[in-house]
Amino acid sequence: MYNGNYYWGMDIIWWFVWIGLLFWIFALPYNIPGQRRRMESPFDILQKRFASGEISSEEYQASKKILEEEFAR
Repeated sequence: MYNGNYYWGMDIIWWFVWIGLLFWIFALPYNIPGQRRRMESPFDILQKRFASGEISSEEYQASKKILEEEFAR
């Protein structure tokens, strides 16, 4: 009737398509096209650098003051 090309309701090609699609969505580390991601603001970057110890407290305060002045305009 189906000549052996019928697997659980779909042809074998469709199984490969669905498995490939699920792998692409869930397993690949790449960004999915059309996915919205919030870009990091300069404040976020500054806080991360301070938290990781790249900059001192004085540098953090000075940079924060500069950024606040820039964004206040």
